[in-house]
Amino acid sequence: MRRLNGLVKRRIFSVVCCLACCSLYAQHRRVELLKYGELDKWMVREIKESLIIGGDTKYLYEVTEGDTLKGNVPYKSTESPWATSSVLAKVSGVVKTSLTVFPEKRGEGYCARLETRLEHCKVLGLFNIRVLASGTIFLGEMVEPVKDTKNPQSKLVSGIEFTGRPVALVYDYKVITGGQCRYVPGFGRSEVRAESDMAETSVLLQKRWEDEAGNVYAKRVATGWERFDKSQEEWQNGHRLKLRYGDISREEDFEPYMGLVNGEHAYYTRNSKGQMVPIQESGWADAEEEPTHIVLRMSSSNGGAYIGNTDSKFWVDNVGLEYEDQ
Repeated sequence: MRRLNGLVKRRIFSVVCCLACCSLYAQHRRVELLKYGELDKWMVREIKESLIIGGDTKYLYEVTEGDTLKGNVPYKSTESPWATSSVLAKVSGVVKTSLTVFPEKRGEGYCARLETRLEHCKVLGLFNIRVLASGTIFLGEMVEPVKDTKNPQSKLVSGIEFTGRPVALVYDYKVITGGQCRYVPGFGRSEVRAESDMAETSVLLQKRWEDEAGNVYAKRVATGWERFDKSQEEWQNGHRLKLRYGDISREEDFEPYMGLVNGEHAYYTRNSKGQMVPIQESGWADAEEEPTHIVLRMSSSNGGAYIGNTDSKFWVDNVGLEYEDQ
């Protein structure tokens, strides 16, 4: 009995120490929501599609505040750092919208619902476009109007200026994974893929610079990347995606998709000359390097442009960065 009492006491002591350490850790960290990261404020865009495809009035939603924006005009936010994959397109003079991001009521506020959807636009004798578009919110800018389906990354200004050394991305989420992927690229032939669709979140810290010719380079300062292969239909609040600094390519859980991004998958930005250019990730930064930019993307599908499943949905809310106080 004495031996048993001693074991119980030791376990109680261990639990108390653990709780004390957790409390101490909580006191030395803080979460700062990104600007508009609570996702409670949305602006409506009212767009009239071309008569030749029906002339419907469509509504796009932007993560910012303001009165309804009417008219078929390209949108560029000067207030919010967020952009979405919902877009105004103008192909061969025909105005069309693609809607993949929606505000959804959650409690007293809103969250973002990201959906993978199939868009179809057909004009006899001119074009017949079928495109699979994933629902995505990201930090940066969508360059409108979109005029074609070529090189989709070149239509996005990926990332915003940022300094700081957060230890994690924190957000609420729930997800429905859609199953087997399809590739539907626009004018090309669609095909069924072997892989299953997954929602995805990635956050990268970069140290960027530009040469005299306007080329933009970056070193990867920190990486956070996760994919969701199972549906989770209940809200997971305060989910934490750890940011890892320096070269992670030799770590045990490293996956190829977490590596340096170049070539056809390269992110783009607007250089000092106003040109859209790829961001060339030239290597891994030392763990002590300070970043100049953050690239954050949250998407209902993970396969890349025009790949996904139309049953895939990803809900996100309360997006912030966690810091450790010194």
